[in-house]
Amino acid sequence: MALQFVEKETGGVTVLELSGRVTLGEESNQLRTKIKELLAQGKKRLVLDLGNIGYIDSAGLGTLVAGYTSAQSQGAGMKLANLTKRFREQLNITKLVTVFEVFNSVAEAVTSFGA
Repeated sequence: MALQFVEKETGGVTVLELSGRVTLGEESNQLRTKIKELLAQGKKRLVLDLGNIGYIDSAGLGTLVAGYTSAQSQGAGMKLANLTKRFREQLNITKLVTVFEVFNSVAEAVTSFGA
């Protein structure tokens, strides 16, 4: 299944709801491009809703790290929300849980940015 995006604005925070798979190739490229577009539009507070991601491979994880790094270098923040149990385990195994701010819900992630 191809990667799909639904973009929403909530209280000055851009929420990007992802569904499908994030794997090597087209899906990773789509995600990388979308994050760069949002940053280029001056979006400084990003939340990625990953609740509908069925699978993410090492290339997908690399894309998330690259997006996070790009956001940081531009003074923006990127947080993850709604992780599946399997994806949460992947972040723990790879120690990426220490890199990303991870929240149980989109609402918690949005609130964490403050006013």
